[in-house]
Amino acid sequence: MHPSAEAIGLAPALAVGLILACRGNVVSRARIAAGALGVGLVFIAFVTQLEPLANHTFLWAHLLQNVVLAEWAPALLVLAVPPALAARAAGFALFRPLVALPLWLGTYLVWHLPWAYDAALRHPHSLLHVEHLSYLAAGIALWWPVIHGAHPAGAKAAYLFAAFVLVSPLGLVLALLQRPLYSFYAHAPRTWGPGPLVDQQLAGVTMAVEQAAVFFAVFAHYLLRFLREEELDRLDRTFDQLRQTG
Repeated sequence: MHPSAEAIGLAPALAVGLILACRGNVVSRARIAAGALGVGLVFIAFVTQLEPLANHTFLWAHLLQNVVLAEWAPALLVLAVPPALAARAAGFALFRPLVALPLWLGTYLVWHLPWAYDAALRHPHSLLHVEHLSYLAAGIALWWPVIHGAHPAGAKAAYLFAAFVLVSPLGLVLALLQRPLYSFYAHAPRTWGPGPLVDQQLAGVTMAVEQAAVFFAVFAHYLLRFLREEELDRLDRTFDQLRQTG
């Protein structure tokens, strides 16, 4: 066990927050399961061997933690929020698509700048926690309009497609660069595993594949819903025309 502040502080705080949010609301088992899984992912990512590997040795481990905080856990946590509570937060500016998407992209891009990435790793008891919290907050903002927004299915599909297209170059750059980008990992002591360049390429490929799978799956869900809605609208218009002509 390698507990960090995220495991012993953030994960329990998220659990308590969800419990309080659900008080007085009817919550389905699916939402309870989503919330438990979201909290569990945060806990596991920062209590297991992944934590020291990310903080001392491997870029791929750090990127995996980032993906948990910026994409997987936020989606599950937002899904766990009861609709009645989500409706009360509908007007919050950070949950608007044109705010949430740039915020999420900006958070990803800024923290992956070499100077910011290295600085966070060299200050694991302060700046690194800020990085992790900002990923989680930006991820919640990203998923909120998808899960709780009143936008049409087609708009949600376009939003998810834009998120994937705009963030995917980051993983590809890491996979294709022919030199280590982050000096912290370039000089990290290694007794096993890939060297700095292969580690970076592995991290980039993992990030690109993971984002393609997650965003494509949710994009496909909303695209199919949009196509079904369009088909139903077309049938309704056809029936209306037949009634008028009959």
